[in-house]
Amino acid sequence: MTRINTLRRAALLSTLALAALPSVAQNKPIRLIVPYAAGGPIDVTARVLAEGVKDQLGTVIIENKPGAGGNIGADAVAKAPHDGLTIGIAATATHAVNPWLYRKMPFDAARDFAPITQMVRVPNVLVMNADTAQRLKIATVADLIAYAKANPAKLNYGSGGNGSAGHLAGEMFKAQAGIFALHIPYNGGNPAQLALLSGQVDFNFDNLATAAPGIRSGKLRALAVTTLQRSPALPEVPPVADTLKGFAIDTWWGLVAPAGTPADVVARLNQAFVAALQSDETRQRFANLLAEPVPSTSAQFGAFMQAELAKYQKLVKASGAQVD
Repeated sequence: MTRINTLRRAALLSTLALAALPSVAQNKPIRLIVPYAAGGPIDVTARVLAEGVKDQLGTVIIENKPGAGGNIGADAVAKAPHDGLTIGIAATATHAVNPWLYRKMPFDAARDFAPITQMVRVPNVLVMNADTAQRLKIATVADLIAYAKANPAKLNYGSGGNGSAGHLAGEMFKAQAGIFALHIPYNGGNPAQLALLSGQVDFNFDNLATAAPGIRSGKLRALAVTTLQRSPALPEVPPVADTLKGFAIDTWWGLVAPAGTPADVVARLNQAFVAALQSDETRQRFANLLAEPVPSTSAQFGAFMQAELAKYQKLVKASGAQVD
């Protein structure tokens, strides 16, 4: 009898201990903060995943908090309760570029977040105005570099602004190629692309998703992608790394929770979102955005973000860009 009572007591204690472990509450919706406006690629992919995890996690509500280059939304995640009910998007800008670009940051990108999983990688692409490329007889990255060296200071390139991904990619390219090209910053990616299409600038490093229509129409010539390997979305175009060894700079984003979120909660979120990222439906819907799903463990995403933060420290410093 005593042994039976002891077993019952042990079973009760075990049940209470499991109940005490923090977990994602099934009866409460999860808030997923997107630090950018609705309708863009980051917002669209977040909504795809919110739909993909509803059976495992329940309702996931997307909340857009744009502003300050993504810092407003990221800060809202950093300062949220660490109970697994508020998560958010970490992106190249918010967690790799902005910490070095902005003089004052409302959060610490390295310490204030618990990584869940990387979501997406989108290659950037080196594109020229097709008419300009034909006139200057430039068909490859090697041709572009050779022309720049033979014609110092005659080339220029546009970007969405000082410190933008296109600006930093351009500065990285110039440094590794040993060339000079004048940087012309525009107020956003769309004006920069319009300047390229109209021939006001010679080349851009653009997001593949936004450059694709111009490439397909023949108005833009794609010289190279910025990933180390060819992109499945543009398989005929070689990487810059074929000419400049090790050159790699692409756009990425993933999911994070506030620092201090319990490990079992992060693990459960990771399991659900990774499963959604690996589904055929997600891959197809992301492919329409020319985005590649990149499911990962929490540790892998954390290490990746730390490496990106270190890489962009050098790039932002070399560019001289800064925002007050």
